[in-house]
Amino acid sequence: MKEKELYVICDNIRSLENIGSIFRTADAIKITKIFLCGISGRPPHAKISKTALGAEKTVPFEYHKQSWRLIDKLKKDKVCIVALEQYKKSMVYTKLKPRFPLALIIGNEVKGISKKVLEKSDKIIYLPMQGRKESLNVSVAFGIAGYYINNFR
Repeated sequence: MKEKELYVICDNIRSLENIGSIFRTADAIKITKIFLCGISGRPPHAKISKTALGAEKTVPFEYHKQSWRLIDKLKKDKVCIVALEQYKKSMVYTKLKPRFPLALIIGNEVKGISKKVLEKSDKIIYLPMQGRKESLNVSVAFGIAGYYINNFR
């Protein structure tokens, strides 16, 4: 693994359109690899292609059944694990001082990231919400956090 590598771990993301949008954003910020885990859909799929607009063919990806096992492997390779989730131990994303290589975990649209995965994370960040909704769409949240982290590469 190279020093400035940036990965994204999709933990049980149910919407194929969100997966496609994540691929497109991953291409824009030159993500090293996407790890699709659990129920997350994977290419080739028409719904992914519709929002990815070809990025699913250019961004490397791997499938892993269990996110926590992947995280254990990445940690052995000295990858910093950062979860994007509203959680009691979270810090606002702008306080994060990224250490590379880094993997950003994004979670299920309804349930978020599992407690088991959160507890394996080195850092947990959140995006502050000022309106009435408690969260953003997962692909939008990834875009904000991903662009922020990418600025440190």
